[in-house]
Amino acid sequence: MAFGLLFGLVGLVCAVWIIYDVFTNQRKMGDREKLLWIVLAIVFSVITAIFYYFLVKKK
Repeated sequence: MAFGLLFGLVGLVCAVWIIYDVFTNQRKMGDREKLLWIVLAIVFSVITAIFYYFLVKKK
């Protein structure tokens, strides 16, 4: 029970971080790319956060 709650909370934090970063820091990113990252953040939050960090934030 506690593991599921913790995993859900981590997933929520990851999704919120990606969505916030896409809207505030990624001004050069196109609208379709922003939409793709947001949808992926909602569906696959933790995995998307890892990919987002290495593909977008490390540039």
